[in-house]
Amino acid sequence: MIASGAWGVGPEPFDSAVAAMLWRAYYTEVSDRWYQLREGRVTDPAELEREIAAATGAELAPPHGVLLVARYGGEPAGTAGVRLLDDATAELSRMFLLANMRGKGGAALLGAAAEHQARLLGAERMVLDTRLDLVEARALYARLGYTESTPHNDEMYAQCWYSKRL
Repeated sequence: MIASGAWGVGPEPFDSAVAAMLWRAYYTEVSDRWYQLREGRVTDPAELEREIAAATGAELAPPHGVLLVARYGGEPAGTAGVRLLDDATAELSRMFLLANMRGKGGAALLGAAAEHQARLLGAERMVLDTRLDLVEARALYARLGYTESTPHNDEMYAQCWYSKRL
């Protein structure tokens, strides 16, 4: 557990009720943002349920991954997933704070905890991808020392790729 003030970050089973609640909040926000920007609507409820169920997060299970949960005052506030892509490279995913928890210093702590976990897994660098419209996330990654890099995957929604030496 890494702590600072009211914040604490620690591992959480990818299939726990807390992980499921935070995954739903994350996916709903990024999906709704995608559709609102392109089609002026929120995500169709059936599609939302299908996509949430399809992405279990099992890749974030030990021994090659970890899901971290940030808590503020003991209450779940956000997540970050780390998984090894190869012996020296970890991928950061599902980096998210609930909207009402943003601006309170949790993102930097969550990022530091994810990098710490990546090092424990043996990684020497961290990579991630995001979308162009997620400007707040892109600004956060720049503040955390990530630089734009060449694509490391061909994910459907990936538009920007970043890396950082650990």
